Amino acid sequence: MLYRHGEVFRSLLTLGDLALVALLWLGAYGLRFGAGFDAPRGMPALSEYALALGAILPVYAYMLQRQGVYEPKRLGAFWDEVAQIGWATSAALVVLLAISFFLRSYSFSRAVVGIFALSVPLILITERVLVRSVLRLARRKGYNRRFAVVVGSGRLSEEIIARIRAHPDAGMHVLGLLCEGSVDGIRGSVPVLGSYADLKHVLSERRVDHVIIALDIEESARLEKVLADLDDEVASVILAPDLLHVATLRSSVENFDGIPIIHLRESPLVGWASVQKRAFDIIGSAIGLLVVAPVLLILATGVVVSSRLPVFYRQRRMGLDGRIFAMLKLRTMKRDAEKTGPSWSRTNDPRRTRFGAWLRRFSLDELPQLWNVLKGEMSLVGPRPEQAELIQEFRREIPSYMLRHKVKSGMTGWAQVHGLRGDTSLHARIEHDIYYIQNWSMVLDLRILVMTAWSVLRDRNVA
Repeated sequence: MLYRHGEVFRSLLTLGDLALVALLWLGAYGLRFGAGFDAPRGMPALSEYALALGAILPVYAYMLQRQGVYEPKRLGAFWDEVAQIGWATSAALVVLLAISFFLRSYSFSRAVVGIFALSVPLILITERVLVRSVLRLARRKGYNRRFAVVVGSGRLSEEIIARIRAHPDAGMHVLGLLCEGSVDGIRGSVPVLGSYADLKHVLSERRVDHVIIALDIEESARLEKVLADLDDEVASVILAPDLLHVATLRSSVENFDGIPIIHLRESPLVGWASVQKRAFDIIGSAIGLLVVAPVLLILATGVVVSSRLPVFYRQRRMGLDGRIFAMLKLRTMKRDAEKTGPSWSRTNDPRRTRFGAWLRRFSLDELPQLWNVLKGEMSLVGPRPEQAELIQEFRREIPSYMLRHKVKSGMTGWAQVHGLRGDTSLHARIEHDIYYIQNWSMVLDLRILVMTAWSVLRDRNVA
């Protein structure tokens, strides 16, 4: 009932996407060779480019399907769909380039390939904007709507209703709530239709497309009875597990031989995201080391002159997945500064040397960590690593403390650019670190680096 026309719609959308891909490929050919641009090798036959569609269309169809572009998106976010299209089209292009490299039977114009590569994701995303606009208009007029009842008595059910209300474009209308021990009335922003025992009666009296089961963890024993009442009903059943009390980073669902498995505390830096960030770290740290090498030599000389050897200070820090590594810094303290044990640095720390205080003022003592980044022990951006000897105390104070080690430690981070470093609120730093992990993107990394540079120039010492 719910998806009666869904398969037809997805099939039409697939055909529309492939038609656009074909038009864009031929359009790129026409733009390159039919718009008056010089063609030193002459104008190739259109048939040769049309023949290539025999490989292009299946590859794009497979990648778009594999990336989940055509899965139902009624409750999905638009930007998630944009990301899926971006990954699918990028992967398809890489596969096609690899095929052309190994076959070498024909060389296509680089301009045609470039125009095609840029236009496909742009046009497909534009198409999705138009489709969503049409669906939004239809749903406002009462078409393509789905009706749901929510089963649950706690904050999870309230959260589900709030999320549905916040996404009217999904076309989901909550008819009401079934909650234990309640009578007819209003709870929050929806009517109460009865208790759990009234579920079958409500389904028989109303058109219900979705039954959303949102039982709190304390009510889990009631789940079997609720599901039994739905055995002979035609409404679609959606189960929302109560995970609000669990500290998570990102979650995902995996099908393990027919068993749905929910992954909690997933790092966002997996797959291509991990490759992208590591490549950025390698290039950035290598260029950085080349640029600052003369500066490091001068600073090292300053350390020797002011307080003799050693130049570098190695400190045990905890990084990705709890692994311990030796973080490098230019020595800014007296040689016996930590004879009583490790501790956080503080403002006007008496253990610092005069030259060390100047180094810290502009975060120049952190420059050797570019070597840690190049080795893969750290990243340019990430939560700042803590001293290994202090970790046990921190994890006892804050239960979610170890979540910050789901990504590589960084030379600078979201907490540092907000003034949280050294002897500052540990809870606030963890909140900022978790925010960074949950919202990671290369754009956010670049933003943090720019904020760090600006803060150092303003003498805020954030690194």
